[in-house]
Amino acid sequence: MRSIFGLIVVIVAATFYLYLLSTHLPAGPQNLNSHTNTKHEEKAHPEQHAESHDKYSGLKFPSDLEELRELSELLKFYKREHTGYVLLLFSSAYLYKQSFAIPGSSFLNILAGALFGPYEGLLLACVLTTMGSTMCYLLSNAFGKRYIANLFPDKVSMLQGKVEENKSCLFFFLLFLRFFPMTPNWFLNMAAPIVNIPITYFFLSVFIGLLPYNFICVQTGVVLSEVSTLDDLFSWDRLVQLLAMAFFALLPGALIRHYSRSKLKLDKPLQNGPLNQDKKIQ
Repeated sequence: MRSIFGLIVVIVAATFYLYLLSTHLPAGPQNLNSHTNTKHEEKAHPEQHAESHDKYSGLKFPSDLEELRELSELLKFYKREHTGYVLLLFSSAYLYKQSFAIPGSSFLNILAGALFGPYEGLLLACVLTTMGSTMCYLLSNAFGKRYIANLFPDKVSMLQGKVEENKSCLFFFLLFLRFFPMTPNWFLNMAAPIVNIPITYFFLSVFIGLLPYNFICVQTGVVLSEVSTLDDLFSWDRLVQLLAMAFFALLPGALIRHYSRSKLKLDKPLQNGPLNQDKKIQ
């Protein structure tokens, strides 16, 4: 019960912090929609302009591309005068999702590309992904090892068997799991301390292994933020950029797959016996 109580305290504190950060926006210019509406339109439709202020009075995680586009426009607007606030808000929201294994980080990766560009966005996404996953690892190690093993005994047993089979090349096995996931990333983050994956291997494998995925998402955000017509999408520069994205995404996976055929043990039958509670869970 002590571990559950501690986890609840951490979740409540983090949620309250993110709520305060997202609801207390810094003061911006009087015309919130000056980048999309003219002064004439605001005078002609004052009620519609007031509704738009209410619409952006709070922030939430995007659940589809339309919400993502609206959030991107809003944060771009604030970023002009409050870059530090936007960076803090984005980083806090990203770490919140990753630390508590909440799905939907792909939208935030796309948002990183739209807000911060291809290079800064990619670096930020990689750093936050690694930090958030490591925080999830630490939270699981501190509060949830026994509960996760009891909730997912077969998955934990499968992962434990594969880790033990590939101890001699554990780092490359972890990279393989990130490129070609046998189990969801959120589960791997939580189960890693249970099956005794060293945190250094875990940290580096997340940073390197999710780099192609983060690259694709960030570049998608850059493209979506720059494309306004079909002519923009099918320009030669854009097509070259898309081909480069595909090549960069496929090359690391092909290299890891080639290495895995000779070095990793992935095809042996799994032992689905119960997890050794005394040895693996403290």
